[in-house]
Amino acid sequence: MQRLYDFIRRHPTGVDSFWAAVLFGFSLLWVGSTYPAIDTPVAYGVVAALFSLVVALRRRMPEKMLVLAVALGLAQLALGLVPFMADFAMLVIIYTVAAHDGPRWASRLALAGGLSAATLSQLRWPLSETESSAARVFFTVIMTVPFVLAWVLGDSLRTRRAYFAQLEERASRLEKEREAQAKVAVAAERARIARELHDVVAHNVSVMVVQADGAAYVMDSSPETAKQALETIAGTGRQALAEMRRLLGILRTGEHQEAGEYVPQPDVQQIEDLVEQVRGAGLAVDFKIEGTPRPLPSGVELTAYRIVQEALTNSRKHGGPDVGASVRLVYFDDGLGLLVEDDGRGAPQEMYEDGGADGRGHGLIGMRERVGMVGGTLDAGPRVGGGFRISALLPLKPAH
Repeated sequence: MQRLYDFIRRHPTGVDSFWAAVLFGFSLLWVGSTYPAIDTPVAYGVVAALFSLVVALRRRMPEKMLVLAVALGLAQLALGLVPFMADFAMLVIIYTVAAHDGPRWASRLALAGGLSAATLSQLRWPLSETESSAARVFFTVIMTVPFVLAWVLGDSLRTRRAYFAQLEERASRLEKEREAQAKVAVAAERARIARELHDVVAHNVSVMVVQADGAAYVMDSSPETAKQALETIAGTGRQALAEMRRLLGILRTGEHQEAGEYVPQPDVQQIEDLVEQVRGAGLAVDFKIEGTPRPLPSGVELTAYRIVQEALTNSRKHGGPDVGASVRLVYFDDGLGLLVEDDGRGAPQEMYEDGGADGRGHGLIGMRERVGMVGGTLDAGPRVGGGFRISALLPLKPAH
């Protein structure tokens, strides 16, 4: 049964041609059985053949077949060919045109033809004169109902098909939007992880390099100082590994994470620990907090920590020997202000112009991206009197 159904769906014109042949055969039988009462049997045969053609090609060219059916109906009225079995094709073409997603004039023409067919037929071939006017009207209405039902069924099918097509299009569009959003989210997450890794590696490795150079310098003259430097290197390395495990753990899927394997993300309260760590690495840092400290959104706290971390890392890398730095945290009513300055040589100009467009200033690019994500502003550049200055304002509410 399923094979037959599939065959019918694959060959609609063939199926229509079969029913057209059936209609033509029954029409010829009707003409033959009533031949003595018919004056023009050839005309009936031609009309039956053309109506059969309407049925055969109704799905391939519905508008043209509708026009042909209307012309055949008018020819029947003009030639006085009484309605016969071949006129069933009118119901078929009215249904087909109403169900077809074609021009609306064709559907309107089909409806108008269906509403007027019975009336015109009654006017051309009225009932016997003994019938009352009410009986004639009732007969006309009864004969009009099949045409109207054919149009209503076809139009309902067209509307439902259009509705399902709209649903499929909407589902497809939503699926594409979800895929696009997923790609954007993946790209944003990768960028965030890249920034985090840059901050972790750049800061901790620079601390370890400074401490290692210092330990090598005083290894013979001051073994105790060298030992402290090595302990600082070990502690910094463990901290870097813990943060990198946390970041790389984000990339793992379907794995069970052991409790305590990853550390929480840094916040504003850990900036003081960061400053102490930098001081231990040999960079003199003046740290002050202005205003009343209070809890901040996690995104703002992480952004503030990473900006201070990157700024102090740049001071060690580009400030030169004997550089000093200062860190200011200012709590405003509607945001958090950051000011990190040093009195060293400052970074090369191409690293902060246009956000490091030459590809060298990745740290400053990361700062600007972080600040932009929370709706803040950042200013980075040379400091009056020498050195480098980074100023940022992080609002408590994201900018719209």
